[in-house]
Amino acid sequence: MNAQSPVNAFPEKEKERAVMTAWERFLAGEREPVLSLRELVAQSWERSQRLAVDPRQDAAPPPIADSSLEEIKAEYRGLLQASAPVMACARDFLRETGTVMLLTDPSCMILTMEGDAPTLDAAQTIHLQPGATWGEDVCGTNAIGTALVVAQPVQIHSVEHYCAGIKRWSCAATAIRHPHDGQILGVLDVSGLSHSFSRQSLALVVTAAQRIESRITMQEMELRYRLLEVARSRSRSDSLLIVDRRGYPVWASENARAAIETLGGRIDFSCPSRLVRPYGPAQDAPVPLPPWLRPEWLEAILDQGERLGTVVHLPLPRVGRAVRGESERSCVASEKIPHAFAGIVTADPAMQALIHKTDRLARAKVPILLLGETGAGKEEFAQGIHRASPHAGGPYVALNCGGLSRELLASELFGYAEGALTGARRGGMIGKIEAANGGTLFLDEIGEMPLDLQPHLLRVLERGEIYRLGENTPRKVDFRLVAATHRDLRREVEEGRFRMDLFYRIAVTTIVIPPLRQREGDVALLAAHFVKHFAERHGLAVKPLSVSALACLRAYAWPGNVRELRNVIESALLMSEGEAIERSDLAPEIQEGGMPVDQERSELKGDRSPHETISLVGAEKDAIMRAIAAHGGNLTRAAADLKIAKSTLYEKVRRYGLDDNVMKRRNKG
Repeated sequence: MNAQSPVNAFPEKEKERAVMTAWERFLAGEREPVLSLRELVAQSWERSQRLAVDPRQDAAPPPIADSSLEEIKAEYRGLLQASAPVMACARDFLRETGTVMLLTDPSCMILTMEGDAPTLDAAQTIHLQPGATWGEDVCGTNAIGTALVVAQPVQIHSVEHYCAGIKRWSCAATAIRHPHDGQILGVLDVSGLSHSFSRQSLALVVTAAQRIESRITMQEMELRYRLLEVARSRSRSDSLLIVDRRGYPVWASENARAAIETLGGRIDFSCPSRLVRPYGPAQDAPVPLPPWLRPEWLEAILDQGERLGTVVHLPLPRVGRAVRGESERSCVASEKIPHAFAGIVTADPAMQALIHKTDRLARAKVPILLLGETGAGKEEFAQGIHRASPHAGGPYVALNCGGLSRELLASELFGYAEGALTGARRGGMIGKIEAANGGTLFLDEIGEMPLDLQPHLLRVLERGEIYRLGENTPRKVDFRLVAATHRDLRREVEEGRFRMDLFYRIAVTTIVIPPLRQREGDVALLAAHFVKHFAERHGLAVKPLSVSALACLRAYAWPGNVRELRNVIESALLMSEGEAIERSDLAPEIQEGGMPVDQERSELKGDRSPHETISLVGAEKDAIMRAIAAHGGNLTRAAADLKIAKSTLYEKVRRYGLDDNVMKRRNKG
C-alpha cells in the first residue's frame, strides 16, 4: 500500500489493540503482513530496528545545555523570526486543548515550544522539550523524525510509535522547506497525549508550516534587495555577479554574463544552480567552485554585521578581442583600432573608420544612439564609448529594456522608495539611472521601452534629476547615455510606438553598426580568432579552416552576425575529427548557406520560387507567418507559440518584411 495514499494518511484509533499486537510480534521477529498496520508505520519500524533503537526506552535522549541551545538558536535566527507569529498564535490557540506546537532544526532538535501549559510539563517526562533531539535514529518512529525521513506530512498516533515510553502520545508533523530550492529548514509538529488525537492536527500543522514558508519568502526578498543595493553601490566594476547567502546567483551585469560565457560557464536564472558554499547553519557539504570560477574573485558582502551574500568580480570578457600572436593580419588590424575599442576584431576599412569616428564622439558629452542588427556588436561599442569618454572612471551600468515587464523595468530604471512596492526591502532600492551617476548608462533595446515610461526617461535627460517610484523628492544625476536598438525608431515614431521628443533627445548622434555580411574580410578573420579562442578554452589543438569550409562561411548571410559566427565556430571545432575544420563539420544551415547573400535577401522579401528548395531562413519565415495568422496578428501570443522572446519576434517581423502581414491579420480579427 502506498504511504502517500489517503487511506494511509491517518491513524485509526479503533485499531490500537491490533497495532499493539503487531508491534509485539514485530519485536518477537514475526514479519507477517498486518492489515491493521499502515505501511508508513511498518517501514518506519523496520528502519528503527536497523538503526538499533531500543524499543523499550521511555524517552528521547536528555536535552543539551541551555547555553549550547542558545548558540544553535542564534544560527537559526531567520527560521525562528519567521515562525515567531505562528508560535505566538499557537500559544493562545492551543491553550487548554491538551496539545503543544514545537519547531525543530533539520537535525530534529527542538528549538522552541508553545501551547497548553500542563501538556508542556508532561512533555518533559519524555524529553519532548527544547534542546532534545527526536530523529528516527534516536527515538524510532515518531512524527518529527518520520516526517523528515519520508519528506511528507506525517501523523503518528499512540501505539504506532516504536518506543514503549512514547506510546501515550499522538503527534503530527511536516517539514518546513525553503521556498527557492526546497531545502528542509526544520520540522513543525503538534503533539499531545493520546486522548487529544484529532485528524485536524495534521491540517493545522501543514497550514502553519505554509505560513512560515511564506514569511521566509518575504525575508529572502528583503535580503536580496538589500544585497543588490549594497553590492552595486559599493562596487565600481562593470562585470559583477551577485550571489545570495545561500550560494545562488541572483543578478549579473551584461559584462559578467559575457565573461562567464567566455570562461565556459553558464548562468540560468530561471533554474539557478548553487555556485558557492552557502553561508549559514545546517547547510550541505561544501560546494566545489565551478571550473570557470576562481576563489580570488569572491568578496563577501556584509551590512551592519550581517552576511548578505557574495560578489564575484569577473574579468572583462575577452570574446571578440584580438590576442597576441593570433595572426599577422589580426595584429595589424588591432594596431589601427583605438585602445578603448580594442575589444572589436576587424580588418574592414569601413568598420575601422566607424570605430575612429565613435572614439572621437565618445569624448563629447552627448547621447549616442547605436543602431544595428542583433549580434552586430552594440554592447562592445557601448563599452568602448564608456572607456573613451570623460566618464571612464565612473560606473558603466547596462540594462536591456526588452523582455522585462513594465513594472520591473520601471523599478530597475528608477528604483523605488520604501513601501512603494509590495514585498520590497526596507529603505527602497537604487535604480540603474541613479547607479550610473558619474558614469555611463547603456540602455539596450530602448525601442522596447513601454510608451508610458518614455516621458519619465525624457524628464531625467532634460532636468538631470530622478524620482524613485513612490518618492516626491528629486535626486540629482549626471551620466552619459548610450542607447541601442535594432528597430527603425523613425518608423516607430511615425506609427506612434515611440515618442518623437525622446527620439531626438537620445539620437543627438547616431552610429550605424554594419552587419557582419557587409564587413569585408572579417568573417575569415573572426573565424580564425574564435578557433584559437575555443581551442584554448577546451584544451584542443588549433585547426585551420579548409578552403570549402571557409567558402561556406563567406557565402552565408549571418543573420545572427558575430554572435552566430562565434557559436558556429565553437560547434565546428568540437565536432571536427580531422586536422582541419571541414565543411561537413559546420552546421547544416551553414553548409547550405552555401546560399548566396542575394538569394537570402530575396527570400526575406518573399520572392522565393515555389520550385526552389526551402532553406532554413524560408522555413523560419513560414513558421512565423503561420503563428501570426493563427493568433490574428497578436505578436505576444505568436511569440509564446514560437517559444521566442517578443522582442526577437518583432525583429524577425521587421527583417522579413512582415509588418503588413501583421496589420492585415489584425484588421481581419
